[in-house]
Amino acid sequence: MERHIKNRLADIERDEDVLVCLAVESGSRAWGFPSADSDYDVRFIYVRRPEWYLSIDLERRSDVIERPIEDVIDLCGWDIRKALRLFRKSNPPLLEWLQYETVYVEKLMFARHLREMIPEFHSPKASYHHYRNMAEGSFRKLVSGEDAQLKQCFYVLRGLLAVRWVRAGLGVVPGEFRRLLYETITDAVLREAIEALLEAKSAGGELDARRLPDSIERFIEGEMDGGPAMTDLDGSATTEVARLDSLFRATLAEAWPGRSVV
Repeated sequence: MERHIKNRLADIERDEDVLVCLAVESGSRAWGFPSADSDYDVRFIYVRRPEWYLSIDLERRSDVIERPIEDVIDLCGWDIRKALRLFRKSNPPLLEWLQYETVYVEKLMFARHLREMIPEFHSPKASYHHYRNMAEGSFRKLVSGEDAQLKQCFYVLRGLLAVRWVRAGLGVVPGEFRRLLYETITDAVLREAIEALLEAKSAGGELDARRLPDSIERFIEGEMDGGPAMTDLDGSATTEVARLDSLFRATLAEAWPGRSVV
């Protein structure tokens, strides 16, 4: 599968005339709670040739490359300019991409430099909003009645645990679900119930549903109803543009040697 994914990424480079700087496994497989039939959610950042960016209609050009899901591979990539704009805003999904363990492609110095700048650009307030909204959105999608869809249940849990992580001042939210679980929850009964649910999801299908244990239901309801205020969170991360502009130009020069980037 890894070879197949790398071949698909090489096809994109050829067909779109781009260079993929970073490609990682995202979604449930990266988070640690895939189902037996989970897709491979491949997310990537790419750079085009310098002349593509030197256009009067640049703002009308697409900054995303997507492919239909094929052979359980879901491919979606962002142009480097889009990635840098989102990095400036401390975009949590992008910060996760930079931390994931399964890396299919990493070329140039781009991702390394971004990782080095994370402490300066990371905004706890932006993370709080993102993960709280993730939890609330998934909570609304949970199956009503006796059973809950396990996929949405884990999206809710991951969002709520990430909020706890941010509130505890632990820094950038990690991708691994178990790390979130064991560093934010001390209740052994709740941990055991969530671990059992992880095993059930791993063995079942993506859309499987079941009755949630009382301990998990109480935790979700308590966190959703009594979410703490976020007014005291530090939002003082830098939004400096100059360094990101320099990285953009340096990446173009590294990706396409000999071509003008001025």
